[in-house]
Amino acid sequence: MKKWLYIFTVALVVLFSLAACNSAKNVAYIQGAGEGDMFGHLQETPLYDAHIMPKDLLTITVSATDPEAVKPFNLTVPSLTTGITTYSQPALQTYLVDNNGQINFPVMGMITLGGLTKRQAEEKITGLLNKYLKEQPVVTVRFVNYKISVLGEVARPNTFTIVNEKVNLFEALAMAGDMTIWGRRDNVKIIREDANGNQSVVVVNLNDPGIIYSPYYFLQQNDVLYVEPNKTKARNSDIGSATGIWLSATSILISVATLLINVLK
Repeated sequence: MKKWLYIFTVALVVLFSLAACNSAKNVAYIQGAGEGDMFGHLQETPLYDAHIMPKDLLTITVSATDPEAVKPFNLTVPSLTTGITTYSQPALQTYLVDNNGQINFPVMGMITLGGLTKRQAEEKITGLLNKYLKEQPVVTVRFVNYKISVLGEVARPNTFTIVNEKVNLFEALAMAGDMTIWGRRDNVKIIREDANGNQSVVVVNLNDPGIIYSPYYFLQQNDVLYVEPNKTKARNSDIGSATGIWLSATSILISVATLLINVLK
């Protein structure tokens, strides 16, 4: 009987070890990307540049050697006071891109910037300013509300403002504290809205090393990244962690086996 109990216990340990190994395979990102893959099959991808979309907030700065000449194009918002005199510097006026991709710019009126990159927008505004200024101005366009949201099976779901206007999938997950062990790496959803207001859901596989060449590797402003829970978490969401279930099941099976051995002696 003791031999039978030993065999039963070993079988349980092997079973749970195999299950653990199988789960571990699903946890690692970009699997199978060895040194040969990275350098032998390296693909050229264009540098990412964000495009201006409806509802974006922009700041536009026009500079020149004559500050007075460009002053009408650099509107500022007065700082708020609470009865006490302050000397804080006024903030730059922000421009909301409407549903037609346009902004209302001082002096020049409505300008269409939707669909352009920052560089293209700067070049367009510079060209329009040439008929108002004697010298070539320097135009700087920045996004104010470039943000993405990460939710689902991550440690710290939240909405994050991206100051450098460029973030990839793994950087977004890092800001959210990474996925939990119950997050599906092979079925991450990106919810994206285009310039016409049409929303789409795209599924990406972070286990695949080719993800870094995907057109969805870099997130756009207002993207929502959703990490779906795996089957274990979904089945046991009302009970607790899967680890506790496995331990409880193991304890029960061993107790039953011991009881049967004692009865059959």
